[in-house]
Amino acid sequence: MQKYILIASFLLFTQFLQSQTVQKDSVDTKSVEDKRFDLTIMPFLSYNRNLEFMFGAIPMAMYRLQKNDTISPKSISGLSAVYTTNSSYFISVFNRFFFNEDRWRAKMFFITGDYNSQFFMQDEEVTPGFYDYGTKATVFSIGFQRRIIEDLYGGLTYTYAHYDTVYEDDVQPPSIVETNAIELNTLYDSRDNVYYPKKGEKVSLRYIAFPEWFGNEFTANKILTEYNKYIGMKNGRDVLAARFSGKFGLGDIAFQQQVTIGGKDIRGYSQGEFRGDGLMALQGEYRYNFAKKMGLVGFAGLATIYGSDTEDFNWGLYPGAGVGYRYQAFKKVKFNIGIDAAVGKDDWGVYFRIGEAF
Repeated sequence: MQKYILIASFLLFTQFLQSQTVQKDSVDTKSVEDKRFDLTIMPFLSYNRNLEFMFGAIPMAMYRLQKNDTISPKSISGLSAVYTTNSSYFISVFNRFFFNEDRWRAKMFFITGDYNSQFFMQDEEVTPGFYDYGTKATVFSIGFQRRIIEDLYGGLTYTYAHYDTVYEDDVQPPSIVETNAIELNTLYDSRDNVYYPKKGEKVSLRYIAFPEWFGNEFTANKILTEYNKYIGMKNGRDVLAARFSGKFGLGDIAFQQQVTIGGKDIRGYSQGEFRGDGLMALQGEYRYNFAKKMGLVGFAGLATIYGSDTEDFNWGLYPGAGVGYRYQAFKKVKFNIGIDAAVGKDDWGVYFRIGEAF
């Protein structure tokens, strides 16, 4: 019942916001077109079986780094502050930059907070079940990509992370993990729009290394792959989107570096039960735009994991499906926020979205 109350509240808020936006547009449309910065402040409201109620604020700005560059997509910067009723909190700054006629792309991300969560443990020395843990985390990442040929980019990213984790009933010893990651990546991007594509493909391959010579206690590597396909439907009004995602951990993968089923791949899992060193997921989504600034989505997918400490979870099939609501956050650019509700295998989740799921 709680997830439906949240969705209804979000729908009522965006209906009110739309009425205010239309009223302002009718007064002075020219001033909106001439603005170099498009600023919006959105509330954050969601619910999760793990983090419980989440609320906060997300101011965002969309702009051009070079005034006369009409080829590059608009850049975006934002700040988010979120508190949850299980006493977690997060403060983050996020940026995506496009410049020099889209020859260069860059991103910068910072987050700090106290994350209280749970994980499933099945061990001879403890009773099988969920155990709480708390992580004080700080992550900073900066990366650049350069266009090599049309639609093909190559880049380099550095990410620093610090995790201080304690576990309920000392089922695992407390740990402090500090990592320095170097990432090499390639991106093929033929999408007609980076924020709301109606046709084209996005294919990426990322190799992330945690070498000992770079200040890491253990050597580990990750390979992340994704393939997204977008097909315009009903004369381009709607979109059919499909995605394959693979996350492969190699070497000594720390607890904090593991992946869990849920979130982007696959929605419908919020308890953090299915955790492992790697994950593969396949999903599809239909995006139905019933109004100029509003739309609905329906999605379904299937995932599997490997490298779980609970052997019964390895290579199982985990389905997820759900529906969502979208609202255009900026006046001049199709960039949506929204909320999704999804069900999975003995689990469910509600997700606040900034941008599309993929």
